[in-house]
Amino acid sequence: MSNDLKRLIIPPRTRLSRRELLGFAAKGAASVVVSQSLLLACAADASSATDTSSSTSGSTGSTGSTSGSATCVLTASLTEGPYFVDEMLNRSNITTDPVTGAVSTGIPLTLTFNVSRVANSACTPLTGAYLDVWHCDATGTYSDVSGSFRKFLRGYQITDANGIAAFTSIYPGWYSGRAVHIHFKLRLFAGSTKTYEFTSQFFFDDTLTDTVYTSSPYSARPNRDTRNANDGIYNSLSTNDKASLTLQTSKTTNGYAGVINLGVNVA
Repeated sequence: MSNDLKRLIIPPRTRLSRRELLGFAAKGAASVVVSQSLLLACAADASSATDTSSSTSGSTGSTGSTSGSATCVLTASLTEGPYFVDEMLNRSNITTDPVTGAVSTGIPLTLTFNVSRVANSACTPLTGAYLDVWHCDATGTYSDVSGSFRKFLRGYQITDANGIAAFTSIYPGWYSGRAVHIHFKLRLFAGSTKTYEFTSQFFFDDTLTDTVYTSSPYSARPNRDTRNANDGIYNSLSTNDKASLTLQTSKTTNGYAGVINLGVNVA
């Protein structure tokens, strides 16, 4: 990724007071188990041009104040769900199945994670963190489960000096009972010893999904049965948490690009 592109997509780091970092109370979910781990998401400026932008002004999940062009809000991590497998696939392009060489078909989706460490009342790039992503294909199928040895749409990247990890994938499909989503897990290691782990999921704007699903191969599976408003995991979140864990996308030449801004309190 070029330095010019990084400057375009990465919001300025926000310095926070100690009082601004306090005030979040973990919430229990009605229909799912929600981890009480905390995530500090440095959300991009609401004035940024996106296809699926949303904005909020205060909630029980927000500590925050706006400084410059970024707002920091606290949000709960979410259940791991299906189907994390630690395949240790270090790759940025996760569309290819390394077993068969087949490429998952679908609308291209470029994901950039901008990861920050919260320490000493400041947000700084979290470098050297292992960030895994995994999700279903256009047919709603996950790889590497139920005896399958295929490994499509899985992989990890290590955050660079700017706290960035980027992936090339496709827009995920749907399966019964869940809204459209992508899983991710952030880990830190000291040698072979895991010292920190954070797990969550992010979601997609339903209107955008409606548009994407009019195209092949998604159109071969009409009538998805669960939208965000009917998803138990999504609805375990506060209004601000929903906003920070809904991918804000922009249109590209042949697909979409999205940025997830994360900040974590690492002990």
